[in-house]
Amino acid sequence: MILVQLFASFFKIGLFSFGGGYAMISLIADEIFKYQWLSQSEFVRIIGIAGMTPGPIAINSATFVGYKMAGFAGAFFATLGVSMPSFFLVLALAGTLFRHADHPLLIQILKGMKPVVAGLIFAAAVTVGKSTLAEFNVNGGLHLNWPTIAIAVIVLTLSLRTKVHPILLIVFSGILGFAAHFLTGISIG
Repeated sequence: MILVQLFASFFKIGLFSFGGGYAMISLIADEIFKYQWLSQSEFVRIIGIAGMTPGPIAINSATFVGYKMAGFAGAFFATLGVSMPSFFLVLALAGTLFRHADHPLLIQILKGMKPVVAGLIFAAAVTVGKSTLAEFNVNGGLHLNWPTIAIAVIVLTLSLRTKVHPILLIVFSGILGFAAHFLTGISIG
């Protein structure tokens, strides 16, 4: 039954997601939390690992979640589910899109999808940020993780103001996280 759930959930994610892997993160989070497959901290770790490993983040996330839930078979069915819709959609639409790429209606439809993609990526950032940058303690108080916030601000600034390669930012963030933990003893994210 879990294999069917994994396939169906990730098929739905693959079918209704536009804008690439980062835009899919909020949909992946909805499915994961609906079935209680992962805790929020596990989800954030998987998104981090999926973003650092080669390949599309949605496929990597599906593979990691599937593996955690049902081993190799789970990884296979979750990955197959998230990949199939885009494969068949691209196969079916590629010829039409290339033939009519300059059609004003198609241009307007694609322009209309851009804000949705930006919104979904922003929603993913908020989802990951909520569980990484701050947490609520048992008394209901908010605890900000200042070392993580500092690293996020530094990386955001570098990525917006310079042309530092994302891999270097990931390595740099890992080094900063290690240093912050080593120097302060505070757990990062």
